[in-house]
Order: sequence, then C-alpha cells, then structure tokens
Amino acid sequence: MRYLAAFLILLTFSNVTEGRQERSYREKAEFMRHHPCPSTGKVKVRYGCKGYVIDHIDPLACGGEDKAYNMQWQTKEEAKLKDKWERKNCH
Repeated sequence: MRYLAAFLILLTFSNVTEGRQERSYREKAEFMRHHPCPSTGKVKVRYGCKGYVIDHIDPLACGGEDKAYNMQWQTKEEAKLKDKWERKNCH
C-alpha cells in the first residue's frame, strides 16, 4: 500500500503526461485572484465554483497556453459543448 501511495504521488508531480500539457496551479490561482467565482464572488475556490468551470479560451488541445490570460469562467453546460467540439477538431 505504501508503494502505491508513493507511485501515485510521483505520478501526480511528474512532468511526464500522456499527450497532455501539464497544468499550472499557479496560473489557475492567478486567474481566480482577478476573476472571482461568478456564483459566489469568492476569489479562493477550495471545492470548485458551483455551476462553473475554468476553461481555456484557446484550448490546450489546439495549442493554447495554460496561462491566466487564456482562462475564463464557463458554465458546465457550455463546457461540455466546447469540449465535444475540441475533441473533434483539435486532435
């Protein structure tokens, strides 16, 4: 069990990802500092922003950067539609 936990920790902090760009928690925090959660108005969102997700304006799958200036709040419904489009058109 201890080895499994160590493996999961290494996997979490590893720079190696399977075809995906590594996400920056620093950039996400920077975005939230300047763009409070639309549903609560809070700057620090510990357990998520009810009804919203942080979306990349220029999708990561299409070459967009994981930077605060490329993020926006998006409703979960809008995100599902955009994710479907991205899977079809950006890979």
